Amino acid sequence: QVQLVESGGGLVQAGGSLTLSCADSGRTFSSYHMGWFRQAPGKEREFVAAIRWSTGITVYADSVKGRFTISRDNAKNTVYLRMNSLKPEDTAVYYCAARRSSVFLSSSVNEYTYWGQGTQVTVSS
Repeated sequence: QVQLVESGGGLVQAGGSLTLSCADSGRTFSSYHMGWFRQAPGKEREFVAAIRWSTGITVYADSVKGRFTISRDNAKNTVYLRMNSLKPEDTAVYYCAARRSSVFLSSSVNEYTYWGQGTQVTVSS
């Protein structure tokens, strides 16, 4: 069973940076896609970024492109989300997600099987 644990959330001022981490100490993700999603109060969960672990290919939501970077560390079995130039509208609970690799690197919430518990990111203006 995949058990994802996120860390790194917190409170930051607009324009600041945060790095989120996600790991499962019991496994490697070489045959998975990993994604970051977020959910703001009263809104649906939305896609942020995803990475194909085996190749490092990435995809981003337009709202974060150029500001956020998803990456992975094979040795640590950890996926990261580096968030720069944060805006108040980035405030949300951020979730790490995983699914078995497939042909397409998905941005759909419904196609990810495993989810972390979420970590709060709050950006003050």
